[in-house]
Amino acid sequence: MTAEDKDARKARRAARRAERKARGTGKFVALTILVFILAAGVGVASKLLAKPDWAKRYSVEWSDAIGTKQTDLPYGDGPANKFDLYLPADASRDHYGLVVYLHPGGFTSGDKSGDAEMLQWLCSKGYVAAGINYTLFSEENPEANVLTQSEEIRDAMPHVVEAARAAGYDVDQMAVAGGSAGGCLALIYGYRDAATSPVPVRMVFEAVGPSSFYPEDWTCYGFDKPENIEAACGLFSTMCGATLTPDMLGTPAWDEATKPASALLWVTDQTVPTVMAYGKYDTMQPYLASVRLDAALTEHGVPHEYFVAEHSGHGLQNDGDVNRAYMEKVEEYLDRYLPVGE
Repeated sequence: MTAEDKDARKARRAARRAERKARGTGKFVALTILVFILAAGVGVASKLLAKPDWAKRYSVEWSDAIGTKQTDLPYGDGPANKFDLYLPADASRDHYGLVVYLHPGGFTSGDKSGDAEMLQWLCSKGYVAAGINYTLFSEENPEANVLTQSEEIRDAMPHVVEAARAAGYDVDQMAVAGGSAGGCLALIYGYRDAATSPVPVRMVFEAVGPSSFYPEDWTCYGFDKPENIEAACGLFSTMCGATLTPDMLGTPAWDEATKPASALLWVTDQTVPTVMAYGKYDTMQPYLASVRLDAALTEHGVPHEYFVAEHSGHGLQNDGDVNRAYMEKVEEYLDRYLPVGE
């Protein structure tokens, strides 16, 4: 059993104890369980690039020869409403592609600075790159959830594009990406918000991001068991900013309530090309939801690549060959759908 699995087991035990205690007052256990999601997965993006020899090509030694960085640019009134912008040294082109990479952290922690290596690499390829912070769920911010965070990301995009253009980089198309919680938010923006994006979204790449909220998929928390359905409704209500009850399961009302925060439910024939990777033994987020997402993308004929780390959990830690193939496919998709200089 890995340290990740042990941490997840402890979290589930704590959640069950809290659930038993909460039943006496009739409260849902969502607040307690929410800390689960990827809290042990902070830095998943760095685990994906865990420094084997092949990974060196996806990191650079940052210098003015590669680009410059603008930090903590505002996009809203909240303390977390900031973004960092990485600008290529070559400012001579007429147009630039933008790649936004969203940080992991279980919707409760993390910061854009943790993805500096990824953002620097993207900038070295000739892209304008951006990392965006969003308001994290906490005791101080109990109203924050996947929905509000996705709305903050949506609202940030025009500011990111405007800041790039103000710096002399005319951004005219983009990709959105992320790891873990950031992967979830990237999928939502790429699928739900592409139609209203300030510039066309050409593709998404992400790893281990939750994409839907069907209890039967969330076996890692026992939500597939009838006795845990109320707990599942409590958690998903908190995450989606909706009111979910057991009687809604299997009805259109469930999909209607969860759709604003469920990338899966936005898949159509027009969904953008996607590269995604998931661990088969993930104890932090529902692997079966990724199977469902792959099926939906296939059904709608969406160009995509679905990588399954057959021996890994949330960190994809035991499948270096899959990590390598994922990053190689990301680079291939970027070259195909967001070519530099075009």
